[in-house]
Amino acid sequence: MISDNMGCDDSYLLLGPVQASTFADSLDEAAGHWSHTALAFPEERATYPDLASRADHLARGLIALGVEANEKVGILLSQGVDYFAFVFAIAKIGAVSVPLNPRFKAKELRHVISHSDMTVLVASDSLLEMPDVLDVLEETLPSLIPAEGPELRLEEAPLLRRVVMNGETPRDYLVKFSALLDIAGTVPDEAVLYRRASVAIRDTAIIMYTSGTTADPKGVMLPHEALVRHGFTIAQTRFELTKNDRVWSALPLHHIGGMAFFFTCMAAGATYCHTANFDPARAIDQLQREGCTIAIPAFETIWLAVLNHPDFSQADLGKLRLIHLLGVPERLAQMQAVLPHAVQVSSYGATECSSFLSMGKVNESLEIRTTTGGHPIPGIHARVVAPGSTQDLPNGELGEIIYRGWSVFTGYYKDPEATSEAFDSEGWFHSDDLGTLDPEGRITYVSRLKDMLKVGGENVAAAEVEGHLIGHPSVLLAQVVAAPDTRYTEVPAAFIQLAEGESADEEELMDYCLGAIATFKVPRYFRFVDDWPMSGTKIKKHVLRDQMAAELNTAGITEAPKLSSRDR
Repeated sequence: MISDNMGCDDSYLLLGPVQASTFADSLDEAAGHWSHTALAFPEERATYPDLASRADHLARGLIALGVEANEKVGILLSQGVDYFAFVFAIAKIGAVSVPLNPRFKAKELRHVISHSDMTVLVASDSLLEMPDVLDVLEETLPSLIPAEGPELRLEEAPLLRRVVMNGETPRDYLVKFSALLDIAGTVPDEAVLYRRASVAIRDTAIIMYTSGTTADPKGVMLPHEALVRHGFTIAQTRFELTKNDRVWSALPLHHIGGMAFFFTCMAAGATYCHTANFDPARAIDQLQREGCTIAIPAFETIWLAVLNHPDFSQADLGKLRLIHLLGVPERLAQMQAVLPHAVQVSSYGATECSSFLSMGKVNESLEIRTTTGGHPIPGIHARVVAPGSTQDLPNGELGEIIYRGWSVFTGYYKDPEATSEAFDSEGWFHSDDLGTLDPEGRITYVSRLKDMLKVGGENVAAAEVEGHLIGHPSVLLAQVVAAPDTRYTEVPAAFIQLAEGESADEEELMDYCLGAIATFKVPRYFRFVDDWPMSGTKIKKHVLRDQMAAELNTAGITEAPKLSSRDR
């Protein structure tokens, strides 16, 4: 374990097992200890001292703009060094970052900008997911169009005062990025030091808005301590990081995972290699060129694109020693077999617990690593209870996962009702996730409570059916949702993406299920897709569910056809 070698330079960890820190302090301490590359993007890099210096300069610029402690600063930037520099700059002056999902449309953006009470928005004028950022912002906030000066007064977002834009698009209401850098020179270094001296480890550092897969996005308030200590704990107890490690990720920076793993790297002085805008060919090149030792695709939609790309067969990924990946056991086992030299670990987590609540260990068996989410990380406690109660269930029995600890969020921003509903009187967060605990305390996630189908009185976990379907050689991805049914209340419906060059029809896949899984679990409808409705890294199941319901309603179908004589 790394903790046994704290005196060795290669194994140095920035933080001790009980020490916590603010964002600013953790970065500056890292910059004082290491001079090598902290961030490696495909087109730019920064050392630890470079990043700290950049953050200081931007912090002075934000002070010059009038940003006060606890004010909210939105980030809609290209994924690169400045994204992290702004996160740390905002934290240094006691303000709060609000990363914005570039996949959001006008309605979602308007909700987040207004709901978060942001006073400043920092943006790039063009993003891969949003090439016309100014057009989208003006659709989102129509009051911007007649604005004549940089001091804004918007009906849609009354507190938003400034929009800082990195780009060449001319607008009278914009503050150019170059102007922000210039005015930073008018603020002394002491002003930043004075502001950061009042920042406490339990102050909110980031409000991360959830993906909004079921409703309006909710603002998850994460304190400094949560992400910093979480990063250290993962570095020490799961990844066993040293300064020589190079950690690759494709998780977007507005996603908690994309942000959290840099804190993991900072804890050990490792280099964070981020793909910026994900492209499988570019990812393969970066993994090789940087000599990455750890890969964090996390989601199978990302890693399958890498594994199935024509360049993969010629790639030299021999330096990889660890891969972090989520998915159903069948798929995880398949992907582990492709790179047997790299130990693959899974996890269970959420934005509300700073990314990951539990994670497998490298010394556990393949079966354990592919079928469970591992033990809770130190400092986090988890239980499985009967849904809607605090009654603990026996090991192996399916129930709701609840947890508490220092990496858990402090509440939903401006939503005391949702916060009160989520936490019980003893501080346990009720996740609405279904899972089990084994006798050794490992968590196995099964599904969302809302992703559990009730078919004629029988419980059906969508993940179980999905796991069976991807065992078919022609199936690349499968998503199972509930379809309304007058006989059974609801029945399974499967959306299928076939592997490239493969073919299968509804009858073949239904036959594949019949006799292999219980009849009530067999999908009654199959729909084949090439593209998925996405929210960041997640497939929007509620869109698929609504799509299925609308299709059946239009067709006047109220009851699924019987599968066989066993279907009674």
